[in-house]
Amino acid sequence: MALWKQVVLTAMLAMIGAVVWAVYVPTSQPMLDRIGLLQPMRDLGLIAEAAEDLAGGNPKGGNRGGGGTEVVASAPQEIVLNDVISAIGSARGTRSVTLQAEVEGQVTAIRVAAGDVVQAGQLVAELDSEAARIALDRASLILSDSRATSARVGVLQARGAVTDLQVQDADLALKTAELQYRAAQFELSRHRIEAPIGGTVGLLEVEVGDRVRTGDQITRIEDQSSLIVDFRVPERIVSRLALGLGVKVVPLADPDLMLDGKIFALDNRVEEASRTLMVQAAIANTDNRLRAGMAFSITLTFQGEAHPAVDPLAIQWGSAGSFVWVVREGKAVQLPARIVQRNAASVLIAADLMPGDLVVTEGVQALRPGADVKIAPVEGEAVLQPAAQKS
Repeated sequence: MALWKQVVLTAMLAMIGAVVWAVYVPTSQPMLDRIGLLQPMRDLGLIAEAAEDLAGGNPKGGNRGGGGTEVVASAPQEIVLNDVISAIGSARGTRSVTLQAEVEGQVTAIRVAAGDVVQAGQLVAELDSEAARIALDRASLILSDSRATSARVGVLQARGAVTDLQVQDADLALKTAELQYRAAQFELSRHRIEAPIGGTVGLLEVEVGDRVRTGDQITRIEDQSSLIVDFRVPERIVSRLALGLGVKVVPLADPDLMLDGKIFALDNRVEEASRTLMVQAAIANTDNRLRAGMAFSITLTFQGEAHPAVDPLAIQWGSAGSFVWVVREGKAVQLPARIVQRNAASVLIAADLMPGDLVVTEGVQALRPGADVKIAPVEGEAVLQPAAQKS
């Protein structure tokens, strides 16, 4: 008696297990049908008729609507996969110089203020030049005397009253006086500190009355009409870079300001430690809103190839990897699909899709290669039907 109960209990557990397997693993239903268990479970009402229909188009049950397994499918969209590179860079003026004192002396005048825009050659500051002026006056007197002596010797030479040696001495004295005069002029000019380039004056490091030494900084002048942003990019995109390539530039201090820039220069060597290349981009600064030294976010966008975009539910997995089911000429086709990029709303794939293919997003569990497929209507959308097979 105990054995009989044990056999019945085992049979009941096996039946329950088979029902659970059929309900939660729809792909098992064809196997249950082959061993003769699916139909009895259907007759007993253990498996809903809709689940039976999904088991592969059983001719005894079939789809109530007819025409094969009912699925939801849609045509994939073509989306261009862009390669976006982001970097952080630091800006500097197109030209900048640091003005330094060329001689030791006392500051007697400052002709500009911080923030002024100056032109090349404009006077910025002056140093005490009295000693240099005295030396220039002395050199001027010596030069005048040497010229007069040279003129007298020339007259006497015409009369034969002087020797050739005296003529040579007079010429040498004149040339020496000319050089001394030029040296005195140069020494005086070094007491005038002029702007070598046009640009904006920075903070002044000295005041009138300060005594400076040779090499002391006076101020900094920077041409900020346009800025150059230095940044680094990975070596994998080096071959895609070119002078004049457009970039998007956003100041970190002002995220709402979007600027257009162009690549201005490329380094000739990839840094081995970081495997990156130094790149310089130029951006306009016509309203003088930006400053050298600011940090910028740089974005480079390279247009890539177009890939089909499908619903994430369409991606299936098998022993050979990922795949999708497509409806082609009214039949189900299992198509290998390599995932290129996964986004929140879609997945970009690489697959051998053909024009007119519809990618299945619902009902994939009931499909098998070559099965007839019927496209289920989606509320609010027109019903897409697969292209008819050409005769």
